Amino acid sequence: MINKWLVALTLTASGFAWAGPKVELETSLGAFTIELNEEQAPISSANFIRYVEDGSYVGTIFHRIIPGFMAQGGGFDSNMKQINTYAPIKNEANNGLGNNTATIAMARTNDPNSATRQFYINLVDNDFLNYGQRSPGYAVFGKVTQGFEVIQKMAEQPTRNFGRMSDVPVTPIVITKATLIK
Repeated sequence: MINKWLVALTLTASGFAWAGPKVELETSLGAFTIELNEEQAPISSANFIRYVEDGSYVGTIFHRIIPGFMAQGGGFDSNMKQINTYAPIKNEANNGLGNNTATIAMARTNDPNSATRQFYINLVDNDFLNYGQRSPGYAVFGKVTQGFEVIQKMAEQPTRNFGRMSDVPVTPIVITKATLIK
C-alpha cells in the first residue's frame, strides 16, 4: 500500500500523472491520445480544446516532420493552404513543463505570444526549447499517453521541400478525426 502511494506521489511530482482531459487524434497513419495539463497550462489547453471542439483540426496535416526532433501540425490542409485561426494566445512556457519526449507544445513565430492552432509533438527530449534555455521558450501543455508509435512512424516518412516549406511529408499525414474525451 505504501509503495503504491510513493509511486503515485513520485509520478505526480514528476509531471507524469496528469488528470486532465484527453484528446484522441486519428490520422492517416493511426490514432494517438493526448492528455492535457489544464492545471499548469490552462490557456494552451483551452486553446487546443477550442480547435478540437470546433472541428477545424479535421483535414489538417502534419506539415513539418524532422526525425530526431519533432512532428508539427494543425495549421495547413493537404494542399498546404494555411487554415484560419483564432486570436493568438499568451505564451505559457514558464509553467514548469518541459519539452520532453512525447510531449505536445504550441508552435509559434518569433513573437512569444503568437501561438494559435499549430502544435508539435516532441520525438525526443528538446530541452533547448524550454523556458530559460531558449527564453521565452515553447509552451508544453500535454503529452501523448497512447499511440506514440504513430508519431514515431511519422518520422520515418520521406519528406520534401514544398515552396518555402521544408520537411513536408511526401504523402500527406492527415488528421481525420479529433475527439475530446472528458
